[in-house]
Amino acid sequence: MKTFLIIGLGKFGHHLCKRLIHYNCEVMIVDTKEENLEDLLPIVTNAKIGDCANPDVVKSLGIKNFDACFVCIAEDFQHSLEVTSLLKEMGAKKVISRAERDVQAKFLLRNGADEVIYPDRDIAERVARKFSKNHIYDYIVIDDEHSIYEVLPFKDIVGKTILESDFRNKYKANIIGYKKQGIATMLTTPDYVFKEDEHLIIVGRNTDIEKYLD
Repeated sequence: MKTFLIIGLGKFGHHLCKRLIHYNCEVMIVDTKEENLEDLLPIVTNAKIGDCANPDVVKSLGIKNFDACFVCIAEDFQHSLEVTSLLKEMGAKKVISRAERDVQAKFLLRNGADEVIYPDRDIAERVARKFSKNHIYDYIVIDDEHSIYEVLPFKDIVGKTILESDFRNKYKANIIGYKKQGIATMLTTPDYVFKEDEHLIIVGRNTDIEKYLD
């Protein structure tokens, strides 16, 4: 079971905490305001009111015992930067900090963050990409150039297998599964025959896939 520390319990911190617990992780939460912690007290492993820019507070947390520490402070970037730096200085295994802009990410990475996340930007990108095309039902980023798409079946693959459709050569992408009535099934053999009422789950380079979706 993995253990995590979350510092800053705004909206993103709340959602992150609940999802980690859903995945059977142990979570400790810290915030400077008691009211930000109250609704999570029944489900977390531990909670503390305190300012993690204070070395004494950080020492009391036992940060070396956590698999990762999330710095989710949104309203005060200077505070977030100070906390990120102090966590790393005091031996945190992995520090993941929230950023709103690229310039913030650069400072966070230079001052101890092992990884930076952009929750607002990432959600906006996913929503924009999903709704900007008529045939995208879901979308997951792999990296800046590659993604997984849930799309309507291409007309020339209905009634055919992957091998018969020559999908990889035609579209420069790979079919990894299909989805029907909300249930996804991963493909383990290339001889499955695709139906018109199924969605394809494909992975590939964004520019290649979206060229054909247009």
